[in-house]
Amino acid sequence: MRPRVTVGKRYRMEEGSVEVDAVVPITFADITPELARASGFQGVVDLLKVAKHGRGENVYLVRFHYVPPGASRTVHAAGARQRRTRGNVEERAQRRRRRRQKG
Repeated sequence: MRPRVTVGKRYRMEEGSVEVDAVVPITFADITPELARASGFQGVVDLLKVAKHGRGENVYLVRFHYVPPGASRTVHAAGARQRRTRGNVEERAQRRRRRRQKG
């Protein structure tokens, strides 16, 4: 229905945490085998087995990075800025592709 994470927030894990860099709305057509593999899955089917849940039909690509235990926010600030910039470039490219597909 809507994203369950917020850009800039950290979410604890067993060891360390992850910090969300970007939340990008995408379509099912944007879920490619390359994206699935880059996300750590064997392919699209494996990704959807884990990622598709609930009754919502909205799709979001969440970019994040791992933060080791005890790391301060400032240690990762430069890297996060780079990832957000790269994410913005990716977002613009995805929007252009969707506009071209719509005709």
